[in-house]
This record gives sequence, C-alpha cells and structure tokens, in this order.
Amino acid sequence: MGEANKGFLPQRGNYENLAVYKLATCIYAVTYYFANTYFSKGDRTIDQMVQAARSGKQNIAEGSVDGNTSTEMEIKLMNVARASMHELKADYEDYLLHHGLQRWPVDDQRTQATRNYCRSNSDPGAFVEKMKERSPETIANIALTMIHQFDYLMVRLIESIKRRFLEQGGIKEQMYNARKDHRDKK
Repeated sequence: MGEANKGFLPQRGNYENLAVYKLATCIYAVTYYFANTYFSKGDRTIDQMVQAARSGKQNIAEGSVDGNTSTEMEIKLMNVARASMHELKADYEDYLLHHGLQRWPVDDQRTQATRNYCRSNSDPGAFVEKMKERSPETIANIALTMIHQFDYLMVRLIESIKRRFLEQGGIKEQMYNARKDHRDKK
C-alpha cells in the first residue's frame, strides 16, 4: 500500500484469533455433540440448539469481515451472535429443568474449574472428547458456563468496536479524510 492509502480501509476480519470466536467454536462442537446424543432423532430441539450455536459462531465471522466497511453492520451481527447464544442458554436451562437436573451455582467449584479450563483451551475436538466422559447434567452446565464466558467476551468486543468507531470514525469519514489528505499532498 502506498503512503496515501495508509490507514484507509484497514482490512480487519481476523476473527479466527479472537478468544470469543474460539470459544464459540467450542460451544458449537459441544452443542452438536450434546443435541445429537441426548435428544431423540427428529426432535426439533436438535436443530434449534445446533443452529443457535452455529449462528453465534458464524455471525462473529461475518460481522468481523463486514466491519471493514460498516461498523453498524459489525455491531448488529455481533449482537445477533450474542442473542443466538442467549437462545442456546435458554435451551440448556430448559433441558436441566425438564429433566430434574441441577444447575451449578456461579461460585461452584465445578463452574470455576470449567472457566479455568476454557481460558486456556480452545480445541473443539478436545472439548467433545471430554464431553463423552460426562453426564448430560455436567455437559449442560459446562455449556452454560461457556455461554456466560462468551457473553462476557462479546460485550467487551462490542465495547471495543464502539470505541474504535469513536476514535477512527466510519468508512465514509475515513474515505473523506484519505481523499482530503491525498489532495492536500498534491
């Protein structure tokens, strides 16, 4: 890129390195396993849960790339991802409720252990392998803990996008400034 284009339309979209995207990928893998293991074939809940988890992951990817030209669209898609995960959270809570299973408290040592594991592990395959050793109650609680972490990270990401917009402006403002700077140099 030439000097005149420096800072103009920076190509972001490296969503695969975002902690929230890595976590969403693991949530999707766990949910796919859970829904296809603990619900009867043909149960609409399978599709609902898998699609909500997938939407959480995919909207981060789309929003991250769309953010190159539209901060508004980036924020909207990040909020869609967040809303999808809240829908998934309700499905896991319903599963626990309808099966008479316990929901782990926030300060439970199993919740803390899950949080700690998620902070340093982001291999979806490893998560699924660990789920095969656990009960549906434990898997649902692990998923709920992961979804809470996702929500925390997503709120922080949205706040950083808002800050970036306030500091750098939107695409139209960046285009105008780049064109103005280019003309001023001539």
